[in-house]
Order: sequence, then structure tokens, then C-alpha cells
Amino acid sequence: MKKVILIVLAVLVIGGGIVYLTLHQDSGLAAVQDGKVEKKDLASIVSASGQIKPKTYVNIGANAMGKITNLYVKEGDHVKAGQLLARLENVQPASDLAAMRAQLSASRNDSAAADATLNAAVLDLDRAKADYEQKKLDYDRGKSLYDQQLIAKSDYDSRVAAFQMSKSQLAQANAKILQSKAQRESSEGHIQQYSAQMRRAADVLSKTDYTAPYNGVITNLPVRQGETVVMGIQNAPGSTIMTLSDMSVVTAEVKVDETDVVNVKLGQPAQVTIDAMPGRIFPGHVTEIGENAILRSTGVSTSQSTSGDQEAKDFKVVITIDNPTEDLRPGLSTTAKITTAKKDNAISIPIQALVSRKVADLQESKPNAKVQQVSFGNHKKDDDIQGVFVLTGPAGKKKTAEFREVKTGVYGNTDVEITDGLKEGDQIIVGPYRVLRSLKNATRVKIEKPEAVKQS
Repeated sequence: MKKVILIVLAVLVIGGGIVYLTLHQDSGLAAVQDGKVEKKDLASIVSASGQIKPKTYVNIGANAMGKITNLYVKEGDHVKAGQLLARLENVQPASDLAAMRAQLSASRNDSAAADATLNAAVLDLDRAKADYEQKKLDYDRGKSLYDQQLIAKSDYDSRVAAFQMSKSQLAQANAKILQSKAQRESSEGHIQQYSAQMRRAADVLSKTDYTAPYNGVITNLPVRQGETVVMGIQNAPGSTIMTLSDMSVVTAEVKVDETDVVNVKLGQPAQVTIDAMPGRIFPGHVTEIGENAILRSTGVSTSQSTSGDQEAKDFKVVITIDNPTEDLRPGLSTTAKITTAKKDNAISIPIQALVSRKVADLQESKPNAKVQQVSFGNHKKDDDIQGVFVLTGPAGKKKTAEFREVKTGVYGNTDVEITDGLKEGDQIIVGPYRVLRSLKNATRVKIEKPEAVKQS
């Protein structure tokens, strides 16, 4: 009986030792969470916020100073191109235009009179020329007869005087022609002068009427009938009477972080959500990408700022909504999710499984003989290698963590594509982060459930 007791005690001691050694050995192993390399559909998303804006809009500002006598629209009205929107007080410009028209009419009458005078002068000139030719013939004939002493000297003197008079009348007729032409040119100049003044007066008067340049919606009407508006001078902006927006093409203008804008391209699809319309998604596509960065603190372009080089910057990105609805309004706060890359059925792993190690640290590791050595290629000792810890070894909870360099592709929200280094079904370490950040290559680990790892 005593012998049996001793045998039992010996068995218990040996078993206890084995259990102790097993527990002691396990207590030195890092507890990790495992996962599988799987195929998934991945999409890389850039998220940005901004506001709804029409693609085409115009702020109709005051072109003249005056009181608003008529407002023919109200905010929210749909208007057609050429429709009269507002009118300013126009008594003085209308009077100026009427005066210019009267002066122009008088100038045209003067021009007509100058033409008649010129025509009469032309007739007088023709008459003077004919008379001159006749008197010259009489003079030449009389001179010949007088030289032959066939006529009296008094008769000859009369012919000489008549010839001299016709010569003077011809010169006078020529002078009158020149004078009439000068009067006509003067009247033509007055017509041009008053025509220009009338065009100016008509332009001033037209600036008291405001018409719609295109079809659209009145989205802003900051003034009321009876108010006085002023036009802008130098650096002082003028009064804005209203804003007309073409809501047939609606955009979401968002600000994308400078680290993300490099991945945004024209034509990429986007989903737009509006804070005021929860649950609704408006599909669209990227139609414009800003070239200049915008300082996040001031909203001023870096090309117009002399400071803030180290500030966070954004870039303007415009997304055109494919099928806008009538309830979209300018200024609504919006969030856009732009799909910058997409890959279906991609070999992927959780993003948190990716780690970075220096080549020198990996070479200092003492891998287990059964673990395949890491291939460093042309990497230098100070180079950082991106990789994943792959679990190797026989089935069970105890494994060896083998670092394996990988190449990545599309980044999703929680997963990343692996283009080289892993295959579907590989067992990898996905956490926890406190273990992954210091885990060495070829380290023995034990697999536990997330709850157990968290508690430990």
C-alpha cells in the first residue's frame, strides 16, 4: 500500500512539473491576434467637406448710383434670359438722352441745310464759269478788234471790265464752294459728336435697368425697393443687388487635404451627402481640381499670401452632381467621398497588420532554424522595410512570427491590397499594436482571442 502511494505521489509531482514548465514556457510568449489573408473588394476614398454651389452664377452689382424704384422679382423666382429684374431712378439719365437726341436731330437738320447750300454754291460756280468763258471770248474778240482799231476804246474798256468782273465772280463762287464744304464737314462733325454723346446717355440710362443674362433662379436678394445703391470705386466694392444662379448644373465645392489631393483625378466618381438632407446620397464626378493651395486658417491662396508656409493647406476640388434635384440650394453644407482607386477581388489584409522594420534590426534577429530567412534584396541596413508578420509552424496556438516584406496597392478604409509577398490563406498577426510595434523576427508567440489579449 505504501508503495502504491509513493508511485501516485511521484506521478503527481512529475505531472505538476510538466504543467509548471508548460505554463512557465507559455508565460514568456507574446500573446497575439491572428487573421487570414483574404480576397476583398477594395476602394480608396478621399473625404472632404464644403458647400453646394451652382456651376454658373453671377452677382448683379450696381452699375450706377441711385434709388431702386422697382424690384420685379423676389428670392427663389425662376427667370428667363432678358427678363427685367430691377430698375433704378432714371429721370436725369432719361432727360440727358432726350436732350442728346434733340441736339442730334438739330445737327442733322444743319447738315441737310449745309448740303443745300453746297448744292446752290455748285450751281453758282457753274454759272460763274459759263459767264467767265463768255466774257473771256468777248474780251479776246474786243482786244483783237481794238488792236486793229476797228472799235472804240470805250467799247474795249467795257469788255475788259466785264471780263475782270466775271473773273472775280468765278473766284467768289469757288470760295463759296469751299465755305459750303467746311460748313457741311462741321455739321457732320456735330452729328458724330452728338451721336457719341447720345450713345453715352443711352448707356447711362440702360444701366438703370437690370435684366437676366441667362435663365436661372434668384438665390440672393439683399436689397429692398427704395434703397439707394452705389457702384464700386477703386478698392471699395459696390452694392450687390441680387445673385442669379443657373441651377441646371449644380456642384459641390470641397476642400481636400494636400496629402490626399495627389490621388484625386478628373472624372473620378464621388458620393455627395448634405447635412440638411440626411439619408440621401447624390452621385457625381470630379470636374475641377485647383492648382493653388489654400491656407486652411485664412482661406487665402498661397500665391496671394506672404506668410504661413508651414500652415496646413487644402486644395479646391469641384464635383459636379450628376442628377441635381430642385431642392438643392447654394450654400448647403456637404461632404463628398471621392473614390480615387478601386480593386475587386484583391488579396488584402487589415491595415493594422502592416509594420515597418529596419534591415539592421531584422538582421540582428536570431530566427528559428525552421523559419525561412527574410530576403532583403538591395536594401541597406538603415532602410525601412514594410512587411507583415506571418505565423508559421505546426497547427496549434503556438507559432513563430516570421517577418515578410510586402508590396501594397489600393488602400481601403480598413484593409489594404497586397500585390506581392503574401498569398490567399496565409495566417498573419493583426494585433495588438503594443505587441506588433516591438515584435522581433522569428519570435515565438501564442495565439489568443482578442478578449484574452485585451485582458492580459
